[in-house]
Amino acid sequence: MPTYDQIVDQVIESIKEIVSHDLAIDENTDLISDLEFDSLKVMNLIEDVEDYFDISIPLNVLADVRTIKDLALQLERLTGKN
Repeated sequence: MPTYDQIVDQVIESIKEIVSHDLAIDENTDLISDLEFDSLKVMNLIEDVEDYFDISIPLNVLADVRTIKDLALQLERLTGKN
């Protein structure tokens, strides 16, 4: 089971593959307002982390995800079930 910090690091790496510009990204970065993610970019990010962690993220979980920290906490919960 990955640690919270490992999850955050992987999410940030996945984001860096999606965004075309260098931004200071940390766990408090908002996916929509700070990174200007549209629904396609969000789904690309979700697909990437699902593949990396070998999990499936239920779509209803995404309603509560605004920041990298929100996503990391959900991933931590989901990977803890494996």
